[in-house]
Amino acid sequence: MGNKLKVAGWVSLGVVAGALTTMQLQATARSSMSPLPLEEMQQLATVFDLVKRAYVEPVDEKKLIRDAIGGMVSGLDPHSQYFEGAAFKEFRESIHGKFTGVGIQIEMEDGLVKVVSPIEGSPAFRAGLITGDLITRIDDTAVKGLTLDQAIKRMRGPSGTKVLLTVFRKAENRSFPVTIVREEIKNKSVRSKVVEPGYAWIRINQFQEPTVRDFADQLKELYKQDPNLKGLVLDLRNDPGGLLDGAIGISAAFLPKDVVVVTTNGQMQDQRATYKAAPNFYSRDGSDTLAGLPAAIKSVPMVVLVNEGSASASEIVAGALRDHKRAVIMGSQTFGKGSVQTELTRLPMPNTSLKITTARYYTPSGQTIQAKGIVPDVMVDDTAEGSPYAALRVREADLERHLGNGTGSAEDEKKDPAREKQREEALKKLEEANAKNTKPVRLPEFGSAEDFQLQQALNRLKGKPVMVSKSQTERKVDATKSN
Repeated sequence: MGNKLKVAGWVSLGVVAGALTTMQLQATARSSMSPLPLEEMQQLATVFDLVKRAYVEPVDEKKLIRDAIGGMVSGLDPHSQYFEGAAFKEFRESIHGKFTGVGIQIEMEDGLVKVVSPIEGSPAFRAGLITGDLITRIDDTAVKGLTLDQAIKRMRGPSGTKVLLTVFRKAENRSFPVTIVREEIKNKSVRSKVVEPGYAWIRINQFQEPTVRDFADQLKELYKQDPNLKGLVLDLRNDPGGLLDGAIGISAAFLPKDVVVVTTNGQMQDQRATYKAAPNFYSRDGSDTLAGLPAAIKSVPMVVLVNEGSASASEIVAGALRDHKRAVIMGSQTFGKGSVQTELTRLPMPNTSLKITTARYYTPSGQTIQAKGIVPDVMVDDTAEGSPYAALRVREADLERHLGNGTGSAEDEKKDPAREKQREEALKKLEEANAKNTKPVRLPEFGSAEDFQLQQALNRLKGKPVMVSKSQTERKVDATKSN
């Protein structure tokens, strides 16, 4: 790998990020850069001075500068971000797939923190928290009014410290307090099982540093349990992405050596690269993490499951396996994040970094999925009755200031009228259900016997009929924006 990019990345709970590379920028001489816009710089200095002198109360100069940096970066696109202090620490911890906290995956619901899933073996798991529990207070702070990030920060803390959660359990119509002792959480990103003789399921919920190694270990275990697998389902649903080398490694497990997995193109020379299915593109220590995998893994029939929550690194894997005709893609059209974020760490202040969008990525056939996503070969709904929440799920094209499909501007991107209509209808149905106190439809757990999409994937592998979606259609972007 010529430019030997070191990879690092982060996806916060409930926030989509993706394919991140880490690199140290060499100092660039001022003479090689464009001249600074002196008039605008003077304007910035003047505003800084006026705010400092005229604001109603004294302001922290350093805070003003930090806010100016944050505003400058956040104004670029939804995925660029400036980190410092605690945010920098959390960012770095999450790259490694571990953090200190209570151990729950969460999302916001009606202004409260909803438990999506307790992490198996975590303090929250041992305390008895279950999927669907609503957290109404964290210590003495009401959750109403907090953002998701603020709630996460309050639940995290040093190992060995306690946090008091007030929990409302809908099924039992009661509230109760739970005191949990924080500890280091190691969030395993790979799960697998032999679903039935001859057929296995393996799921990646996030691409982290240990993902490729864990994935290889679990593939070996699957073949140890059933050496004669006839079909494999790779589940990337709701996987928001993560590390670029993780996506390359997972793709390489199933593809011939040295075929192209993904290419990137950006302003910097280091961001114009081609990544192949070879150890030097995904190995972190020089060894081949995928060595020793059963030879059958290169040819076992495969289905890849994706949905609107599959983003970035997940889309790289799905795109590579489809372009090389290695797998059938099933599910829903993916999120559409076709950009690469680079973490620039060589900044003057310690414990700070800049995560900035530096390139678009392209599938092996040269297609960009930015603001569009991967369109499945076979569209399948969440349940036999349809996909009740699909229209409400946010995608890249819905985000303000999202990167355009090819020009770097999203001004001409058009909202899909059909999708907007579906969103309005879905919201109306939810409001009607709430008014009638009707319980919302609960989607089955991924990998369970009730998992409709998994059952359809197994049907496909067995050559049986598949219940194809009657309502899903491809969501297209403005043709003038395509490369």
